[in-house]
Amino acid sequence: MSSESPKPVATIPRTSRPMSEALLNEKWDRCLSSMLIRSGLGLSFGIVFSVLLFKRRAWPATVGLGFGAGRAWEECDTSFKRAAAPNKDGLRVIRP
Repeated sequence: MSSESPKPVATIPRTSRPMSEALLNEKWDRCLSSMLIRSGLGLSFGIVFSVLLFKRRAWPATVGLGFGAGRAWEECDTSFKRAAAPNKDGLRVIRP
């Protein structure tokens, strides 16, 4: 009889995240970057219109910032809701 004992199998540590978590992180990253870009563009357009048309008032810049942030929010909300809803490509939805 051999006195050799079976060697224990080493477990390999998991280095990558689960696929669903990676997709969720990617969506959040896209949402936050969209929010920053669209808010910045809205603010800059508001500042330009404020200087050119509205005698340097603050409200056009605030409105531009709000429009940019609102559009980014709606796009992000649609992105998250699309994943939860079933795919309806080519189907007509009839509601009672």
